Amino acid sequence: EDTQWNRILVEKGILKAPEEWMNNNSCNKCEQSDENELKKSLDDLFDDDDEDAIREYRMKRLQEMKLAMYKKSFGEVYEITKQDYVQEVNKAGEGVFVVLHVYKPGIILCSLINEHYKQLAKKFPYTKFIKSISSLCIPNFPDENLPAIFVYCDGQVKKQYIGASAFGNAELRLEELEWILSQSGAFETDLESDPRTLRQTSKTFLGYNDSDDDD
Repeated sequence: EDTQWNRILVEKGILKAPEEWMNNNSCNKCEQSDENELKKSLDDLFDDDDEDAIREYRMKRLQEMKLAMYKKSFGEVYEITKQDYVQEVNKAGEGVFVVLHVYKPGIILCSLINEHYKQLAKKFPYTKFIKSISSLCIPNFPDENLPAIFVYCDGQVKKQYIGASAFGNAELRLEELEWILSQSGAFETDLESDPRTLRQTSKTFLGYNDSDDDD
């Protein structure tokens, strides 16, 4: 529903007027008086020298609207085949990041990534997460190159992660996968540093590292 505040923002050119406003210009004297008071307050806030503030506000609102649009579109993992590729990847939408996991049932790390995928899809609903069995997506794709993740935007490959070595270890944690994929630009993470570094630091502190397994 429209509010007095929104009406004033429309008059200032900050918001676009809903269509129904154009067809209904009536309001009682009390509402008009309140709007005048709010408008005066807004005039004091946004004077002629505040164009930058208004422009920043408008850009923020546009970004919020864009993210809201994406959130309505995704939020889950979609299973695809080769026939779905063009529609799901190339036609995902302008500026939409698509993260494709190519996997094979029975490979432990592939299964682990698929589990993490569900959580990431919910956390970053403005990014499109899809997965496909290798034989149904890329015929003759070598098993040794699995798992494989491809990151696309506007139909172009932005980043690719091929093989288990790209993910560090077979005990890949959710936050580690989140950090890895965030470096491709697919989404913005709230993690401040690479969790894998923290894990390695913990191992060193405890007095052992991966090379100890070879002794």
